[in-house]
Amino acid sequence: MCGISGLVNFGDRETLARMTSVQAHRGPDDSGLWERHFADGTYVGLGSRRLAILDLSPEGHMPMSNEDGSVWITYNGEIYNFGELRRELEGKGHRFRSRTDTEAIIHLYEEYGVDCLNRLDGMFAFCVCDLRGASPKLFLARDHFGIKPLYYCERGHKLAFASEIKALLEVPGIGASMNLEALHQYLTFLWVPDPETMFEGIHKLEAGHYAIWQRGEFKIEQYWDLTFPTADHRFEQKQIELEQEIRERFRASVERQMVSDVPIAAFLSAGLDSSSIAAVMARKQALRTYTITFPQKYRVGETTIDDPAVPRRLARKLGCEHHEIEVEPDVVNLLPQLTWHMDEPTADPAIIAAFLVCREAKKQATVLLSGVGGDELFAGYRKHAAHAWSEKYRRLPGVARSVIESGVFSLPSFRGSYMKGTVRLAKKMARSAGLSPAEAFVRNCSYFDAQRTEKLYAPQMQSAGNLHPPAFDPSVRHLAAFDKVRHADFLNQMLYLDMKIFMPALNLTYNDKMSMASSVEVRVPFLDRNLAEFVAWNVKPEWKLRGKWRPVTKYIFRQAMRSFLPPEVLRQPKAGFAAPIDYWLAHDLRSMVDDFLSESQVRSRGLFRPEEVRRYVDEHRRGGEDWSMQIWQLLTLEMWMQVFLDGKGRSFAERACDRDSSARQASAEQASARNTASPHAVGASQLIPA
Repeated sequence: MCGISGLVNFGDRETLARMTSVQAHRGPDDSGLWERHFADGTYVGLGSRRLAILDLSPEGHMPMSNEDGSVWITYNGEIYNFGELRRELEGKGHRFRSRTDTEAIIHLYEEYGVDCLNRLDGMFAFCVCDLRGASPKLFLARDHFGIKPLYYCERGHKLAFASEIKALLEVPGIGASMNLEALHQYLTFLWVPDPETMFEGIHKLEAGHYAIWQRGEFKIEQYWDLTFPTADHRFEQKQIELEQEIRERFRASVERQMVSDVPIAAFLSAGLDSSSIAAVMARKQALRTYTITFPQKYRVGETTIDDPAVPRRLARKLGCEHHEIEVEPDVVNLLPQLTWHMDEPTADPAIIAAFLVCREAKKQATVLLSGVGGDELFAGYRKHAAHAWSEKYRRLPGVARSVIESGVFSLPSFRGSYMKGTVRLAKKMARSAGLSPAEAFVRNCSYFDAQRTEKLYAPQMQSAGNLHPPAFDPSVRHLAAFDKVRHADFLNQMLYLDMKIFMPALNLTYNDKMSMASSVEVRVPFLDRNLAEFVAWNVKPEWKLRGKWRPVTKYIFRQAMRSFLPPEVLRQPKAGFAAPIDYWLAHDLRSMVDDFLSESQVRSRGLFRPEEVRRYVDEHRRGGEDWSMQIWQLLTLEMWMQVFLDGKGRSFAERACDRDSSARQASAEQASARNTASPHAVGASQLIPA
C-alpha cells in the first residue's frame, strides 16, 4: 500500500519530492523518485511512498522497473492473484527479482498491454511509464470498484497525478479554488460524486477506467463495469445451492486477502458483514479484532452506534483477541486534521470512528479487513427496504396518502430517542412519494433538496445561473447510472447506483484516507470481482431483499452464513462505525458552530444567506427539527474552506514534509548504498533516492 505521484511537463524534481513527502503517511517505510528528460523537451517524473506489506526487503523499492529499465511503475494497492500471475509470466520467460505484486504488474503489462487490467484481482491505482516507443507513454489505471484513489489535473500538454489532492496542490500552477457545481452536489449528497472533486480543475479517475497520456494527448477509457440481467431473467439455481456457493466464494475471497508479510487483523462491529469476515479469518489463524465504541452518554437516541456487547460475545466465541476501544475524542482539535487527510469536504461523521479505530489498530497490525461492499452487493441499506415500502404506499388512494403525509410532516423530530432515524426517513419518503422510483431513491439519499438550496444560496450565487436545473442537476450522475441499467430489476438498479456512485465516492474514499492517515491498509473482501459478478447474475432480487412490509436485508447472505455465525449476529439490523454528532453539536462543538457559522463568517464567504444558516442552527437547538446532518455539512464545508482555500492546511503539509525530510536525511547513506548495489540501479538523473 502506497502513495503515488507523477508529473508530465509540470514542475520539476523539487516539485515531485514535495508531492511525495506530503503523502508520507501513506508509506512511512520507503520512498523514491524517478525522472527522465527527453530530447523533445518532455519531462516525466514518478514518485512513491511505500507501506511495505509483501516482500519487506529493499527489492520492493519503487518506482520499480523491468529488467532493462524500459518500463517503470509507481503503484498503490494489493494484487491478490500475483502468485499465479508470476508463475504464468515466468513460464513465458519473464525474470523476477523480488517477491512483490508490483513486479507482477510490470511484466503483465509487458505481455498484454492495457489488457493486463482484466487479469488483475485486487485493489490498485498505478501509473506505468513505457519508454519502448518513439515517445514516452503513461498508462494510468484504477481498480474495478475504485477501492484505491487516483486524482489528476490535466492542462494542455501537462499532467499531474497523485493518490491525494494535497499532493497536486504542491505543483506550481495548480491552485485551490472551489468547483461550484461540486458544491451543489456536496450539499445534496454530503459528498461529491466521481469524477468531479470540490477543487476546480482536479478530477478523479473513475473506478474501472484507465487513461493514456502520449504526445500531449490524454484519453480516458472504461475497461470494466458491473452488469445485471434483465428484469425477466430466469434464475436457475436453487436457494440451497446458492447459499453454499456464496459461502465458499466469500470464504475464498477472505482467505486470498489474508496474504501478508505483516500483522493482519479485522474490524468487528455488531453487523453481519464484519462479523462474517472475522468468522472466516478466525478459522484460518489466530485473529485480533477491533471495535470502537463511545461512552453511554453519546449513544442515547443513536441507532447507528453499535452495542459493543454483541461483537464482544462474538469475538469470545470465535476465540479472537478482541480490542474494544472506548473513545471520547477531542473533536474540536481532531476535525481540522481529518479534513486535511480527507482532501475534500465529506460530511459523513463515520470518518471519525474509522480514523480512531485505525489509529488504535496500528499499534499491533498493519492490515485490516473491512466489511465495506456487503450492503451494496446484497441490498443491506435501509433505503433499499424503503423502496419496498414505497411500492406499497404508491398503491394507496390519493386521499389516504394526503392524510398520511400530513401526519408524517407534523411529527416532531424525536431527537434523543430511537425513533429519530425512522422519523427522518419517513419524512424523506413522504416528500418523494409523487416522484418516479429512480427520482425518489435519489431524493431519499439527499439532504439539501432543490427547494432548500434555493433558499440557502446567497443572491450572488443564485444569479450565477449555473447551479439549478436545467442548467445543472446535482443528481445527473445518479440518473445516468439508473439509465444504464434500466433493463434490470429496480432493486438491482439501486445496487448498481450504490456500487458505482455512492460506494467509491464515500465509503471507499474515507476508508482509504482514514486508514492511510494512520499508515494502515484496509482490504475489502466483499469487493472481489468474481464474487460480485456471480451475485449480480445468479441471485434473484427477492433473495437479496426478502419480504415487503418487514423486508429482510441481505437475506441470501444471512442464510449462507448460518453455520459460521450465532443467531444473535444474524438477526442484527444494519449498523456500522458511526459517531454521535447530535451530542457533539450540542456540547463539544457548540462554540465551533457559533464561530464557523456566525453571521459575519457566512456573509464573508458569499455562498449562503446568513439568516438561513442561523435558522437551521436555532431550529435544531430548540428541538423543532433534526437538522444535525445539514449543520454537520455546513460545519464540515467551512472547515474545509479554512484548511484548503484559506491556506490553514499549509502547516499540516509543511510539518509532513519536514518530518519526511528529516527521516530521509537520516537514512540517505543507507538508501544510496542500497540503490548503488541494486542490480537495477541507474544513473542519478533517472533514479533519485528520496
